[in-house]
Amino acid sequence: MKKIFILAAIALMGFASCADSKQSMTVTVTNPLALERTGEMVEVPMSDVTAKLQLADTAQIVVLGEDGQQVPYQVTYDEKVVFPATVKANGTATYTIQSGTPDPYNVIACGRYYPERLDDVAWENDLGGYRAYGPALQKRGERGFGYDLFTKYNTTEPILESLYAEELDKEKRARIAELKKTDPKAAAELQNAISYHIDHGYGMDCYAVGPTLGCGTAALMAGDTIIYPYCYRTQEILDNGPLRFTVKLEFNPLTVRGDSNVVETRVITLDAGSYLNKTVVSYTNLKEAMPVTTGIVLREPDGVVTADAANGYITYVDPTTDRSGGNGKIFIGAAFPSLVKEAKTVLFPEKEKKELRGGADGHVLAISEYEPGSEYTYYWGSAWDKAAIKTVDAWNAYMAEYAQKVRTPLTVTY
Repeated sequence: MKKIFILAAIALMGFASCADSKQSMTVTVTNPLALERTGEMVEVPMSDVTAKLQLADTAQIVVLGEDGQQVPYQVTYDEKVVFPATVKANGTATYTIQSGTPDPYNVIACGRYYPERLDDVAWENDLGGYRAYGPALQKRGERGFGYDLFTKYNTTEPILESLYAEELDKEKRARIAELKKTDPKAAAELQNAISYHIDHGYGMDCYAVGPTLGCGTAALMAGDTIIYPYCYRTQEILDNGPLRFTVKLEFNPLTVRGDSNVVETRVITLDAGSYLNKTVVSYTNLKEAMPVTTGIVLREPDGVVTADAANGYITYVDPTTDRSGGNGKIFIGAAFPSLVKEAKTVLFPEKEKKELRGGADGHVLAISEYEPGSEYTYYWGSAWDKAAIKTVDAWNAYMAEYAQKVRTPLTVTY
């Protein structure tokens, strides 16, 4: 009788094991580099998860770390489960996906379309914020070709919504207009109190873009001449947190080598915990291969620049809009998973600098080749020396490692 009971128990254990295996999925993340990878997003197709777990479309899932604790995740617009993985140098880490109720967690990466601010699209994560200029700005004649940025510190929570709300407050702006007639000093004080160009303790807009490529915009080149993209034509926010923000921008047709119907599309993604945005650029109706460049505007002709084509990154130390140093320094960078043909500093001729580029001195450029029908993928972003990264050496080390990571991504098996 005892033997029968044991055999029955073993059978039940086997049945339970089979049942559990159908309801959990082990994900192994392998790091082929001799660098620790901390909080790097990995992706698993949601279709594979639902097939493995035999889930209904409405079922919820959880992601568990090796300690059994829940890991935040997001299901993206393109049906991928993304979550942050930490893997030791040359190591592996395992995560488990199973059905369950996820814990609530804070939104870190998010953004919005701001029709009330000339059609800005602005977004952020825990480390910084960015914006792309829209058609309303272009319509009134401003030449804003490149990406702008917002510095951020002392918080990991979203701040752009509150910054925009203060900057655009209609009642306070009306009050400023009235005070200018009677009390200019009070008007200036109120203006400073609501301006996102002033640091109120969490960050600010102290970066100058102007008619340049700003902090990492891509553009086609005709020979040595940059074909500057203007403001986007349409925008569509595809992901809006908690861990990933994605926006798709389509631009008005460009004239390229006599063809006036070349349309640029960008898909920009910012993940929680990353200083850099991923951007995928494509051009429709382009008939032949052309150089494509990523540029960072230079505000000092002898500024601190790194242009490393072999290792796939460029950097610049921006002096901010306050040349006295009151706003610190902004570190700008771009990294490239594919071959960079050339990386260099190009200064504007004096006439172009004064008449066309708003006084900017030039760009640091990373130049590659774009083939019709392909995609150009790169990463760009910034850090502020009032936050975690304090020195150019620390920033360059981050960028050099980031370039290695995008050239040798984590591998995911399950």
